[in-house]
Amino acid sequence: MRPEINTQPTDSPDEAFQNDTLRPILKQLHDRLVAVMQHYLEKRKVRLSSVPAAQRFEKVKELVTRDNRLRGLLFGMTIGHFNEPEMAYYLDNESSINRRITNLLVERLRGAL
Repeated sequence: MRPEINTQPTDSPDEAFQNDTLRPILKQLHDRLVAVMQHYLEKRKVRLSSVPAAQRFEKVKELVTRDNRLRGLLFGMTIGHFNEPEMAYYLDNESSINRRITNLLVERLRGAL
């Protein structure tokens, strides 16, 4: 049910999890993630269009990493799509996978806003 994404083979289990699980989930959720972020920006009266393009990445990263409500919502949307083995792997490697989720979310949202 997840979209197929062509990636290079890797020896790193975390990178394999990122390529095989996280990227397809985030691609599948793209429109909903963008809608949630746009709603958040409107609600908080954040004008991303007034931020210079060179600084947008840092602004989006700051919003995703510092606002625990937004972060929790975006992470919940992502983690809610894990199957049982993926959830077990996530729970065993939570901090490194959370960093990967954050980076992927920031890249995806920055490019869409």
